[in-house]
Amino acid sequence: MTYNLDSARRSVVTATAMTLPQDAYDFECYEKRISDNWLLEQSVAMRTTRMPFLAVPVGGTRRGGGYPASCVCFGLKVCDFLLGRLGFPDLRVQWSSHPDTCFVASEGERPPTLVGDRTATTLGRFYGYSEAAIAAFMGRCHKSPSSAVPEPCSPTAP
Repeated sequence: MTYNLDSARRSVVTATAMTLPQDAYDFECYEKRISDNWLLEQSVAMRTTRMPFLAVPVGGTRRGGGYPASCVCFGLKVCDFLLGRLGFPDLRVQWSSHPDTCFVASEGERPPTLVGDRTATTLGRFYGYSEAAIAAFMGRCHKSPSSAVPEPCSPTAP
């Protein structure tokens, strides 16, 4: 797939920061799960389409993260916007591992590639989630499918 970033037919792509991290659509998900809550104060509520999402910096136990982007153009704009901000090192755009997102503007270390039972635990720690949040997620994963209630956010999401 080729992206023509100079095409006259594409609309103007922007990334806009909101005033408060609490304005982000997913703020409460991070607030419930992240181990180092002080990172939320340094986060950026950013909007590339209609809803603002949180860009959480790396630091403390959080070694990497990402911001969902619907296309490579938005991913590049997010990286441009975060470039030079404290807590957002090694910015890059990559394919997402989540089926509802095509691209992710990622920062920090690259996540470990793992297989097996400890994958969710290791990734949860990599993304800086608390042990309680990881345990709750693992408990939901081990329930029977008929009794499991899907959550809108998982602790392994960037």
